[in-house]
Amino acid sequence: QVQLVESGGGLVQPGGSLRLSCAASGIIFSRNIMMWYRQAPGKQRELVATISSDSTAYYVDSVKGRFTISRDNAKNRVYLQMNSLKPEDTAVYYCKSRDGIVASWGQGTQVTVSS
Repeated sequence: QVQLVESGGGLVQPGGSLRLSCAASGIIFSRNIMMWYRQAPGKQRELVATISSDSTAYYVDSVKGRFTISRDNAKNRVYLQMNSLKPEDTAVYYCKSRDGIVASWGQGTQVTVSS
């Protein structure tokens, strides 16, 4: 079955960096669009970044210039490099895969930005 496992979250000070990783299994990874979402307490889940099968990337305006999404098809992994973190980046970050109409979610990893 499909499994997406996020890792790399944690507590970081404002201005710091974290690198999230999502390991995928049970899918043809290279065919999937991979996405990172986040959900802050009391807020709706929002799209953060996407990367297509040809590595074309998209970012929501609030993270442009600070976050970088990348993928390693040989390792079935997608990454989110997060720099210049702000308190408003605090959220649970989720990995999502999509191949046509078939989509799967990971369980999420907590990112907390606080001094």
